Amino acid sequence: MDKKDIKKLQEVQEVIEETLKSEGLSRRDALKLMGLSTAGVMVGGSSKLHAEEQGKKTDAKAHIVIVGGGAGGIMAAARLRRAAGNAKITIIAPNDLHLYQPGQVFMAAGLYKADDIKKPNADLMPSGVKWIKDKVMEFDPDNNQVITAKNGKIKYDFLVVAVGISYQYEQIEGLTKDMLGKNGIASVYLNDPETGSVKGGEITWAWFNQMRDAAKKASKEKPINVICTQPNTPIKCGGAPQKILYLSNDFLRGNGPVGGEDVHMNAKFYFTKGKGSKLFGIKEYNETLTNIVQPMYGNIENKWNHNLVKIDANKKIATFHHTYQVKGEWDPDLEEYEMITKEEMVEMPYDFIHIVPPMSASNEFKTSPLAWQKGTGKGWMEADMYTLQHRRYKNVFGIGDVLGIPKGKTGGSARHHGPILQENLISVMEGKEPTAKFDGYTVCPLKTQYGKIMLAEFNYGTKPAPSFPILDPAKPRWIWWAFDLYMLKPMYWHLMMRGLM
Repeated sequence: MDKKDIKKLQEVQEVIEETLKSEGLSRRDALKLMGLSTAGVMVGGSSKLHAEEQGKKTDAKAHIVIVGGGAGGIMAAARLRRAAGNAKITIIAPNDLHLYQPGQVFMAAGLYKADDIKKPNADLMPSGVKWIKDKVMEFDPDNNQVITAKNGKIKYDFLVVAVGISYQYEQIEGLTKDMLGKNGIASVYLNDPETGSVKGGEITWAWFNQMRDAAKKASKEKPINVICTQPNTPIKCGGAPQKILYLSNDFLRGNGPVGGEDVHMNAKFYFTKGKGSKLFGIKEYNETLTNIVQPMYGNIENKWNHNLVKIDANKKIATFHHTYQVKGEWDPDLEEYEMITKEEMVEMPYDFIHIVPPMSASNEFKTSPLAWQKGTGKGWMEADMYTLQHRRYKNVFGIGDVLGIPKGKTGGSARHHGPILQENLISVMEGKEPTAKFDGYTVCPLKTQYGKIMLAEFNYGTKPAPSFPILDPAKPRWIWWAFDLYMLKPMYWHLMMRGLM
């Protein structure tokens, strides 16, 4: 971190602290929001932070294998290295580069560059952890081993699965990855940690600008058509499709890093959701998006239960599988109408389309014995939603997006998985039952416009679970924007990836 970065962090922290105090928070709570002082970011946190986050430790000996070199895998390795000093810890991951994936959206909005969100994985690997640069091709939990592409069989006593999530663009008929960035098609998710490509952010920023240029030539009577999709599968960061919807729309209002005239009414936006008929599952956040955010733009139409299944890039037509219900006959016993589910294929022409692909666990994992074999979680890791322990293989734990649990496919969730994983794995190493419980904490910093974020925090319950209840969690605020844009990235590199928060 250079002097320019340090100065910027200090300036932002001061402004946020003052803003928070004006909102009624004490300086102590303001510093708690930051999670640490600016100096803490640079040196790895205060001694108090270290003391609070060390968690349970053990002298037990064992070989712990971690599969995956993303956020979850690195955090798990850092925590377990400190907590289990006598254990042999091996991490298997092919990627030389590590991507700060939340930064892709800020790249799409023109606020980050590619180099802002990449670091060598070697800089993040904890001392004392053996790193095997390889890919696991098969999981064999019955024999306590994984099979890799280059190094063959690797045995373990305990396994941590952190393989993340896989983007299944190929499930959309007519779409190939090389089409992204052409013919009005973008996808912010397109990246490759193995090569360091963050093409998704780059092509989506170009898409913003191309859309603005097209809107300048259009009119209110004949606007350009823009579609932002969300598939019917679980996805990494469920709010990301709406972040692109709102930021690109706000960009057409002349906001953002380059400015310009307001041409947003020369564009008609369609938000298509593959499953469901709400913008957000938590009532309070849904009401803000439905009653305040979307009406603010005045040019958004929602298409519920419309799942993108096909695209014709030459004709610029997107085809959706649409499911809906119609009223059938009256049932006098139940005193209600029978509801009949129907389906149809709907073609929608577009000028620009942002595609969020269907997602699953990695192809190597989803067919393994460790995955759910049926039900809504099929293909994701079969884990207890509280302990993160595999339900059948008790020496296996999971962290991050791969977990087949109701919530938690965000980096913020993985951070909360970390201490639960540490405590429970150590308990099992010592022959005890796991008792620490993950509460389902998930956080989505939903960008509603340039300069405003609704910090949606929730858990397994049905209500918001804000870290700072004194601030209405359903209100978009500048302070969360500043925190996300300026503070969260250095905290990620210097604390989260070291298992210190």
